Amino acid sequence: MLTKGLAVLAIVALLAVPAVAQEARSAAHEESGAKMYLGLALGLGLAIAAFGGALGQSRAISAAVDAVARQPEAGARIQGMMIIGLALIETLVIYMLLICFMWGGKLGG
Repeated sequence: MLTKGLAVLAIVALLAVPAVAQEARSAAHEESGAKMYLGLALGLGLAIAAFGGALGQSRAISAAVDAVARQPEAGARIQGMMIIGLALIETLVIYMLLICFMWGGKLGG
């Protein structure tokens, strides 16, 4: 599982190289360069948050299904704890989405 994640991270890093390539700029273009980096950081941050949230949720659901398969009479308790855990994992992704909305407004002006 770790090697797949590292492979995906390496592919994303290789694809992001042209996005950060720069040409010589004057001082007047510094602000647009900062906006470019802010946009890139927001996009990559949200992608990483969504990817991490999906991995966390899949592992939580997998563990809950295994636990219910081993002890079916505790299924209701396990399901309740799983739902709380999934809500907390999803909250982290929603926080990153909020950060993107707040800082993304600075890109337009």
